[in-house]
Amino acid sequence: MYKLDLPIDLKEAAAIERRRNMELERQNRIFNAKVRTIGVDVQAVKEQVHDRKLQEERENHRHEAFANDMIRNDKIAELLTRRKEQDVRNLNKALNEFRSLNQQPDARREWDLNDPEARKKDKPARVSDDDPRCGISGVQKFDGEDLNSKARKKLMEEQMREWTRRQAEEKRLQEARQKEADRLYDLHRREADERAMELAKAEEECRRAINESMRDYNNSLSAEQAEKARLAKQQELDDNFTEIINHVNGDVLTENPDVAESAFGPHRVITDRWKGMSPEQLEEIRRIQELQRQEKKRIQEDEAERDKEWERQRLFDARNSLLMEREQDRIKKGLEKEQVESNVRLGSEQKSNLEYMDKEVYTNRPTAAYFQQWNTTSR
Repeated sequence: MYKLDLPIDLKEAAAIERRRNMELERQNRIFNAKVRTIGVDVQAVKEQVHDRKLQEERENHRHEAFANDMIRNDKIAELLTRRKEQDVRNLNKALNEFRSLNQQPDARREWDLNDPEARKKDKPARVSDDDPRCGISGVQKFDGEDLNSKARKKLMEEQMREWTRRQAEEKRLQEARQKEADRLYDLHRREADERAMELAKAEEECRRAINESMRDYNNSLSAEQAEKARLAKQQELDDNFTEIINHVNGDVLTENPDVAESAFGPHRVITDRWKGMSPEQLEEIRRIQELQRQEKKRIQEDEAERDKEWERQRLFDARNSLLMEREQDRIKKGLEKEQVESNVRLGSEQKSNLEYMDKEVYTNRPTAAYFQQWNTTSR
């Protein structure tokens, strides 16, 4: 049997009664036309307005971010272009300075043949008929005398070898400096791509490195000029000393009657004393001619190798320039592609949002059943 005489829960009955009274009061308040307020849900409208503003702010922030990114990329590209132009100007300036300092007409190896003042600088073999240098066996009144031709040729050969060695050393130093400048430029370009926010600091470091390189280059040029001056002075002293020794020990002062060589040079002889050339002299002439042929062949090979090296360097520079241009085009195309993809994504989002609003939010048309549900409950 079920037990029906259970005690009533007073707290539950009071809660039910309270809810009933609240429902009656709410119905009286809502169904009373004088008290009821007709309108929309202001809080919901405010939330919608707030959500719409948040969405617009997010869109504005996104557009500003894309705009700032484009401005930053344009600044980086412009800065790289200016730096490249400045490097080209610095290289051209250094080349012009090198030419003005080290490629003067008087530094050429054939300057002694093209010097317009050579006649004025040269001392004649005979000043007058009473010249005390004209001894009995001097025979200085004839043309074509060249007592120091052997020493002069030897000095000219040494000078030519020294010039060739210096040119090779200068070219090697210039290539090393060029490689160092290219390495610094590539390093700075990579750092500019990786650390765009630290662009100013990287630019200062690059400028400092370039200044140090230029200072080292200027120091090397000044040292080279000082070395040239010292060598020129030493050569002048050696020439003077050689001239004095030749005058003291030469046939002009000793007047040796046993020699058959002419005073005009080793290539001439006194006919009444000459018995013909010795085998040693003939062998020496052939050896000197062979050395001259080998030297000329070596010079031609060096010039051909130097021309090939310059051509390879020109092709290498052109290839590097083409690669840099392709890299810049690739970066530009990538940025444009990202921007296009972002615009397409934003367009699709906006389109889907509009479709959702049109098809899901604003498509619920009220029917008769919608209006019949009013005044049935306070809820």
